[in-house]
Amino acid sequence: MASQPPRLAEECSSSPRESELAVNPFDGLPFSSRYYELLEQRRALPIWAARFTFLEHLESSPTGVVLVSGEPGSGKSTQIPQWCAEFALARGFQNGQVTVTQPYPLAALSLAVQVADEMDLTLGHEVGYSIPQENCTESDTLLRFCWDRLLLQEVASSRGVGGWGVLVLDEAQERSVASDSLQGLLRDIKLRNLPGDPKVVVVTDPALEPKLQAFWGNPPTVHIPKEPGGSPTPVYRDTIPIDPVEAACQAVLELCQKEVPGDVLVYLSSEEEISLCCESLSREVGTLALPGPQPRVLPLHPGCGQAIQAVYEDTDMGARKVVVTHWLADFSFSLPSIHHVIDSGLELRSSFLELEAPPLPQPRVCEENLSPLVLLLKRRQIAEPGECHFLDRPAPEALMQALEDLDYLAALDDDGDLSDLGVILSEFPLSPELAKALLASCEFDCVDEMLTLAAMLTVAPGFTRPPLCAEEAALRRGLEHPDGDHSSLIQVYEAFIQSGANEAWCQARGLNWAALCQACKLRGELQELMQQIELPLTQPAFGSEQNRRNLQKALVSGYFLKVARDTDGTGNYLLLTHKHVAQLSSNCCYQNRRPPARPPQWVLYHSFSISKDNCLSIVSEIQPQMLVELAPPYFLSNLPPSESRDLLNQLRKEMADSSAESESSSIQEFRDACVLQ
Repeated sequence: MASQPPRLAEECSSSPRESELAVNPFDGLPFSSRYYELLEQRRALPIWAARFTFLEHLESSPTGVVLVSGEPGSGKSTQIPQWCAEFALARGFQNGQVTVTQPYPLAALSLAVQVADEMDLTLGHEVGYSIPQENCTESDTLLRFCWDRLLLQEVASSRGVGGWGVLVLDEAQERSVASDSLQGLLRDIKLRNLPGDPKVVVVTDPALEPKLQAFWGNPPTVHIPKEPGGSPTPVYRDTIPIDPVEAACQAVLELCQKEVPGDVLVYLSSEEEISLCCESLSREVGTLALPGPQPRVLPLHPGCGQAIQAVYEDTDMGARKVVVTHWLADFSFSLPSIHHVIDSGLELRSSFLELEAPPLPQPRVCEENLSPLVLLLKRRQIAEPGECHFLDRPAPEALMQALEDLDYLAALDDDGDLSDLGVILSEFPLSPELAKALLASCEFDCVDEMLTLAAMLTVAPGFTRPPLCAEEAALRRGLEHPDGDHSSLIQVYEAFIQSGANEAWCQARGLNWAALCQACKLRGELQELMQQIELPLTQPAFGSEQNRRNLQKALVSGYFLKVARDTDGTGNYLLLTHKHVAQLSSNCCYQNRRPPARPPQWVLYHSFSISKDNCLSIVSEIQPQMLVELAPPYFLSNLPPSESRDLLNQLRKEMADSSAESESSSIQEFRDACVLQ
């Protein structure tokens, strides 16, 4: 007999007066008055008309897959998870919780906050979220919002599909590596062959619907009707503003002075611009002579953490909200009270784009480094990643490059399977090269420093913006280390801890306080993981000459794939593994030296962004002798032809000859000693 969705308050009545005895079936408590206020807003969403159609498809889909297609703002991300929870409740949650993936951690957190509010449940109990360094769930959590990369790691570490009965893959049109990979793994598993009849719901923009239909074999599809009424009325500025932040602030102030109702959403291009805009607006709105309460200015970006809950809270006496955000808000939240959108029309990307953005994002699996993905697939015992199903198959060259890089890192054995080292690397929530550097620190007695560096590189890579004044620039220079950006990050972390994790201390130096707090959490998680694997730890020794060399050796052991050489003495760096030429980023400590110093000849870098001005970020000087000593010999032999490769191979030959001469001399001395005796 088919299970029936429970009769919730929205089916019984529309007001608290008509349903004073109605209780929430998820926690057994009476519904609050706020629940009914939000219920009226939910019913006005375009998706509401498709509720029963969706539940019928979820129950009867022959493959266990349902596709939901709708325009942004139709209510997909907030309502589909709640309906899936109703469906699972009707089954008694016998097959596990409802898990909802999001392509960005902030989106998972933000939606969990909003959905818990709409369901009249407690965040962290019945409704929770899992994002890096923060697991706000309990063993009996019924609805979990999760960053898709974390779920991919869970699936790769288990034999089945995990502890969920219904999985919602939201924002599939974003084409994240994890989302595409999860769909490929789930299609290969064949849901109907698994016990418990698990369900998968794929939520997408209509533009990707045909591809998803073909990929999943024409599953039942729910089409969300377009919102009735006219389209928003765009108002354009006559000229492009020189300063987008100043222009956005001016537009907000004009709206406030006109006293038109409704909250305001402001789109800017970066967290730096968001911070500047919020600071400026907070000052300016206080000078306005408004009849009501002052507008409340709220930032919304990944560094906000749980502070984003303020976006959904009711303001005092109905004060207007001004939410300042960037492109991530498209996937993070929806607020019915938003009546005005101010968009700078700019978006910050780490790679060069055409002047006009494509209708849908390019598949990340065709753009990003695939080494982390291949490592996870190998852990899942998928011997040939190229045989996996992908919505868009990565280029064979990209897969081969990923396998080659993992082989250089000693993560694969002679048969192409994970080596013992590769298994350990796959345990860490880090990139393969960073995990290798962390493991190498066990050999070089600098684990304490590498734990700090791994955490900082992952979640808090340096300053968030250029210095605003000479005083701030001087404070920053006090945190810079002569050995380069990597040691500077360690120095920043230690100074942050010594300050008592003081937020004002961070603001005075242009540091992201929330990110540094996340680095503290991640460092603790990494240390705990190393203890579980029974890897050795070391005492702090940062600053000593021996520790300095050991830290460089550990970094080179993992990052020998990311080395560049200054070819002309002016800061034009040629990457060893590619033909790209790049410059040091403006935030690099070598750029801020006073007086300006000659750029280091050989550098190790953390990231490389392709743009009109190719840029190396998080850079430290290394000696080529150390690279020759620690990089695999066949890596040096396989480098693309260049003067840098010739220099390294010549140096390797000289070092080998010197070692042979030293060994021969030692043997001769031993023989002479024997004769004398």
